[in-house]
Amino acid sequence: MKPLILLLLVTAAGMPGQEFPRYEIKRARGPIVVDGKMDDAAWRGARKADKFHFNWYQSGAKEKTEARLLWDDTNLYVGYRLQDKHISAKVVERHGPVSLDDCVEIFLRPDPDKRSYYGFEMNVIGTMLNFVRADWWKGGRYWEPEGVQLRTSHHGLPGKEESPDDNGWVLEVAIPFKNFVNDAKHTPPQPGDVWRINLNRSGGKTDAQYSTWSPVKTPKPNFHQPDSFGYVTFVQ
Repeated sequence: MKPLILLLLVTAAGMPGQEFPRYEIKRARGPIVVDGKMDDAAWRGARKADKFHFNWYQSGAKEKTEARLLWDDTNLYVGYRLQDKHISAKVVERHGPVSLDDCVEIFLRPDPDKRSYYGFEMNVIGTMLNFVRADWWKGGRYWEPEGVQLRTSHHGLPGKEESPDDNGWVLEVAIPFKNFVNDAKHTPPQPGDVWRINLNRSGGKTDAQYSTWSPVKTPKPNFHQPDSFGYVTFVQ
């Protein structure tokens, strides 16, 4: 990257030494059925976010993570395809410790001028944990978003043990924009609106790497770094 471009990125972000990824979220050109398959034609119009950073790597396989994002007037859609030779999960209780299982996460700052952010943590068998970190939030440790649709390729199992047949898994989620009315400048977004997000992966018994779409520079694994989130722009 040319020094001038890097300087502009750093200056805009306000964090010296930190370069942030950017992604354009395109409007979905057709319906999306949230079924844990990602085989709807609309997904072909979304570019991949697949350059994940292993911020705290020590050893083991660095398995590939690919995410795609789309939107319409109702929902933000996020789809994950994950290479995984050792898939395991046991948490089935709502708001349980899903990050100990094979898990992906979406952390969202709907207003990049605020540090308020929202978390969606989801394991391979479809259990979800949600939270809000915002000055206005008085509801306790967990949060119940409205209307979220979630499916995985192993959805609803009472548990998932590692198998020689494991190769990967898929997760799809649709998140209604109405959940962000307290922070987003527009709900639904308007073309050109910018949010900050991070896409995270963690957990599992084997090769339990912690990887992120936007780099996180902390000594120990810690995804809760809203100033490290990347930038996404909603486009037509």
